Amino acid sequence: MCGIVGVVGRGPASALLLDALKRLEYRGYDSAGIATLEDGSLTRRRAVGKLVNLKSRLDSEPLAGRIGIGHTRWATHGRPDETNAHPHMVDGVAIVHNGIIENHRELRNDLKAAGAHFATETDSEVVAHLVSRERKNGYEPVAAVRKVLPRLSGTFALAFLFEGHDNLLIGARKGSPLAVGYGCGEMFLGSDAMALAPLTDIVAYLEDGDLAVVTREQIEFIDVNGARLRRTSAKIAGAAVIVHKGEHRHFMAKEIHEQPKVVGQTLAQYIAPDGTIRLPAGVDADLRTVDRVSIVACGTSFYAGLIAKYWFERYAKLPVEIDIASEFRYRDVPFGAGNLAIFVSQSGETADTLASLEFAKTHGQRVLAVVNVQTSTMARSSHIVMPTLAGPEIGVASTKAFTCQLAILLCIAIAAGRSRGVLSAEEERSLVRTLAEIPDYMARALELEPKVHELAREIARARDALFIGRGTNYPLALEGALKLKEVTYIHAEGYAAGELKHGPIALIDKGLPVIVIAPYDATFEKTMSNMQEVIARGGRIILLTDERGASLAASSGCSVLALPDMPPIVAPLALAVPLQLLAYHSAAIMGTDVDQPRNLAKSVTVE
Repeated sequence: MCGIVGVVGRGPASALLLDALKRLEYRGYDSAGIATLEDGSLTRRRAVGKLVNLKSRLDSEPLAGRIGIGHTRWATHGRPDETNAHPHMVDGVAIVHNGIIENHRELRNDLKAAGAHFATETDSEVVAHLVSRERKNGYEPVAAVRKVLPRLSGTFALAFLFEGHDNLLIGARKGSPLAVGYGCGEMFLGSDAMALAPLTDIVAYLEDGDLAVVTREQIEFIDVNGARLRRTSAKIAGAAVIVHKGEHRHFMAKEIHEQPKVVGQTLAQYIAPDGTIRLPAGVDADLRTVDRVSIVACGTSFYAGLIAKYWFERYAKLPVEIDIASEFRYRDVPFGAGNLAIFVSQSGETADTLASLEFAKTHGQRVLAVVNVQTSTMARSSHIVMPTLAGPEIGVASTKAFTCQLAILLCIAIAAGRSRGVLSAEEERSLVRTLAEIPDYMARALELEPKVHELAREIARARDALFIGRGTNYPLALEGALKLKEVTYIHAEGYAAGELKHGPIALIDKGLPVIVIAPYDATFEKTMSNMQEVIARGGRIILLTDERGASLAASSGCSVLALPDMPPIVAPLALAVPLQLLAYHSAAIMGTDVDQPRNLAKSVTVE
């Protein structure tokens, strides 16, 4: 969510900090700031809104200094204004913070009782006050931080800068990700490898409970007791690749159009030359012996898991429980010994999903992570990792990561069917041949874009929209509604089509857009009946179907988006594309901030 960078450099730090912060814009933020040491004294510049506002501030009021910290804030405690923007400074201590200090009220009250004066509404400021107090008690910077950290409840990634210490940054981590980068005569801190990419490609990650003591000469890892720790650094392949929009107006559009390629790449790493599914070592054995699979995720990744539930139960006869991560560990889950838990995340840093992952591990579950960032905390914490190859996804509304997740989950479901004897060798090869056609079906779906753009003009005028479907099209309806509300701010809801008459049909009136997802499959006729119920009440239908479904619905008087006829197993990946395009073009017509919608963040690292 919030982004952190730090530089102990050989030259001016502010430009490096600003450049690194630009690479964290994808996380979502509402304010930004930088602090440096000038002649041993702390100075800072902060601004509300986009980084261009901070740049303008720095252009008119430049910062000198070879050491500094920077931050992009996504507001949790306190309004998104300049006063609450990071870095926070208290009596010679500057800090930036990602996460939530859950006991901040208790700490604030204690500090106030001791005479402290607070300038902000944030939970983060208490950390600066606590460390400053320990400094006044005579403790050196590292010792002061070590004394404070055990008092903090919640999650945090923290970076500290100290007045009079031109060769020292301290980083600390509990729950929220933090990395260090190695240079020659200069060292770096960052929320992730992407932030550090312009500065270095040699990176190490802090583990929970770590402190990193960073100077120009070295990086030392210790725990809160001062004991030295060993953390391995690694070269991050391709970290410095410049991410740009190409010929597209927005990253979201670019990422939608990349899907045939990246889904093909993702499938290729799991399809063997003999036409079977190839999974990491040990997964087949897990799938053969388990009696239940748990799938846990948030948001769009949760909808990918919902679709996968249908696949696992259809092709492997394997029961699946699907949970929203923020709920999973707060119910009394009856775990079976040695069962498989699949955790799905784009970033691999989603706080609720990470917490649920650790919860599952403590209850003896084998943990498999489907993630887009192979160096993420989730990947490092799992027994098995199956990376998607979506590449950097900058748009906050997930598109290509979603379809790559579906591709991997489909591969696992087919492999489970083979391992459990549900699918014969020839049936597996037949399904894999169908999987290999997915990129082509997705490319054909992109050809619908001109018609989608025209329909988006109508959606852009709406206040509300409904999405309905049955079977795997029901989770797609949920995902289509989520995409629309994320980027347009139009109220949208997804429903199982059969549920309309159990309440939602009361919302239907003249002109309400209802997007019906109904390729010709086993539930097509049932969904057509639900569609007629909407038409009879004046609802405006947009039908997303295939050529056969379109021919049967030709006399319905609805707008039709028809994909090629395709096997039901691959339909969700192709059908997702026009739903994404509909949300994108509606938002572009309305003029919203498509890539960074209000109030949203790409990497949700707080619970």
